[in-house]
This record gives sequence, C-alpha cells and structure tokens, in this order.
Amino acid sequence: MDIQSIYALIQQDMDAVDAMIQHRLQSEVVLINQLGHYIINSGGKRLRPAIALLSARACNHQASAHINLATIIEFIHTATLLHDDVVDNSTMRRGQETANSVWGNEASVLVGDFLYTRAFEMMVELDSMRLMQILSHTTNVIAEGEVLQLLNVHDADTTEERYLQVIHHKTAKLFEAAGQLGALISNASDEIEMALANYAMHLGSAFQLVDDLLDYSASSETIGKNIGDDLAEGKPTLPLIYAMQNGTVEQSAIIREAIEQGQRDKIEDIIEIIHITGAIDYTASAALNEAEQAKDKLIIIPDSEYKSALIGLADFAVSRHF
Repeated sequence: MDIQSIYALIQQDMDAVDAMIQHRLQSEVVLINQLGHYIINSGGKRLRPAIALLSARACNHQASAHINLATIIEFIHTATLLHDDVVDNSTMRRGQETANSVWGNEASVLVGDFLYTRAFEMMVELDSMRLMQILSHTTNVIAEGEVLQLLNVHDADTTEERYLQVIHHKTAKLFEAAGQLGALISNASDEIEMALANYAMHLGSAFQLVDDLLDYSASSETIGKNIGDDLAEGKPTLPLIYAMQNGTVEQSAIIREAIEQGQRDKIEDIIEIIHITGAIDYTASAALNEAEQAKDKLIIIPDSEYKSALIGLADFAVSRHF
C-alpha cells in the first residue's frame, strides 16, 4: 500500500484531527494563534497522528477517542519542533522559514510550552490514568533525549550506541506512544498493545535514520531544510560516525574538525567521504533493518486494510529518496 492509499484510507479521521487541531489551538493571545497555526499548517506529514489512528482502527476502535489522541500526539510533536529549532538555531524546516526565524526564540519557546500544556489538558479529558502515565513518561523521555543530543553536539567521539540512544529517546519514543495508545484506547489485549508499541518504536527509528541519511544524500528541496544542517550544528549522526570509523586518517580528520567546529564549508568533501566509505549504504541498511523489525511485530495483529497500511508506513519510511 503506497503512502497516498494509506492516507486515503484514514482521510475522514485525518480531517477530523485537522479540525480538532484548529479548534484546540485557539487562544485569546493573538501571537499563539499566529505562530501555532504557522507551524501546524507548514506541510508536515502528520505521520505520528496517522500511526495513532491506524493502530486504533487496526484494533477495531469504534468511538472518537482516537481523534483526541492523534491531536494530542501532534501537539506534543509540534512543541518539540518549536523547541528543537530554537536549540539548533535552525532557519528552515519543511521548506519554509522556522517559527523562531519569523517571531524570535522567545515566542517559539513559549508557544511550544502552550502546546505541551494544551496537550496535557486534552489528556485529562480522556480520563485514563494509564494513558496519562504513558504520555507523561513519553514527554519526559523526549526531554531526556534532547539533553542527550545536546551532550553529543560537537563531540566527534560520539559512538553509534550513544547516537542510537538519542534517536530512541528523541524520535522513536513518541512513535511508540502513538502505536501503543491507539491499542490502549481500543481496549486491545496487552500483547497487541505491546506489539503496536514495538512496531511504532522501530518505525520511528527507521524514519530518523533515513532523515539523517538524507542530510548527506538529497537536495534541500527534497528534505525541506539546508543540506549539511546537522553538520553545521555539530551533530554527529550515523553517516558521520561510520565514515570517521572507516575512512583514512585524513578523511576522519576532516569530519572530526567539521563536527567540533560546526563547519559546513567542507560539506562537498564530507559528502564524498561519506559515499566512499560506504556510510550511506550502512545507514540505509540500519534503517531497513528497523523497518523489517517493525513489520515483524505486526504478525499477531489481525489482518485488515489498516494492518496493511501500517506495513505500508514502514515501507514508506525507508523508500524516501537517497
């Protein structure tokens, strides 16, 4: 099932999520409305809400709680983006100026806080202590991931293990919550709940690995941000880590200096080194492995068009151009 078919399958649910996002984003503070709508409507794939919706539907969810859940997930994700762009001093996301470039860092941080707190208001309305426990833990782990990533910045000695720890905390954890909670609100069995949680965790890891790969193998238009942004921010992602470990002394030194100094001026040389050392293939292989593990977790889920869509999302995560 391709990505268009997947989203067509849940189009009615996604429309309901979009309507709820617009409704619950409203505030008497004009700047919150302006900035919030700017980033919410900036062309994101709504992948995390889609996972929540598909997981719920795969568990035969018949009520409307999955719409609220998907909205909560999107608000949490958007809040992390606002904060990320401030920390990273990013100027472009999804092919347009970041909110902090338009309104400043202070407004971005504070509107991110508004989205977090609005998400928690909506959690309370769902009246499930288990759901609140999972989502509060999830946001805590994401925050830990942000700090872990900060500790790795400009550290050319960052290991693959430390890199993977960051993406599991920072990216995969919210994916995991979306899958798990889709099952939880549908009163699925513990086994199915854990299967969907693990599916989504591996999917999130695959998605982030490909994102990090695309920073050195695609165009700015394809990835919606400036090529080499990770390098300019001093982030040692897997393509860089592998290239340093497997390149010549001279090649490793070039990458090490760029990470430590946060330099983009040798980006063409570094891209060439990444290709020569096989770092592209290595990272792509790691992403494919995560996607296969994700699909394997779905074995116990009853067959349906929604299960097929979940499988299709895993294929989509690793089929983006690189």
